[in-house]
Amino acid sequence: GACQQTNLCNESLMLEKLPACGKSFEEMMKKVDSKKWCNLTEFIMYYDNFTQCTEREANNASCFWPNPLAEGFITGIHKQFFSNCTSEKVHWEDPPDEILITLILIPVMLTCTMITLVVWCSKRSDIL
Repeated sequence: GACQQTNLCNESLMLEKLPACGKSFEEMMKKVDSKKWCNLTEFIMYYDNFTQCTEREANNASCFWPNPLAEGFITGIHKQFFSNCTSEKVHWEDPPDEILITLILIPVMLTCTMITLVVWCSKRSDIL
């Protein structure tokens, strides 16, 4: 049978090349006002270039992408630029008491009414 040669991932080469992707991304992000770093539409093209660069460098080192080392590098970039971009949590409040009581009583009253109607109809078999 034919021997199949497999290329092993050169992790040290990949880790040597990935910082260039980060440096390029950092240079591009300097063009964006830091107040807009949480708005993806402001830098989506830069981020796409960064992603393609990390994928290219991983592939050049015969590594699959994403891999744990590349993900660790990307996570570092995220922490550097997007650590303050947390999603705003919605603060839920109870409705006013009048509305809350109404929302509770309507289903309770409907349930009681339906039970009463079923019992009444079952006792009056001549209706069916």
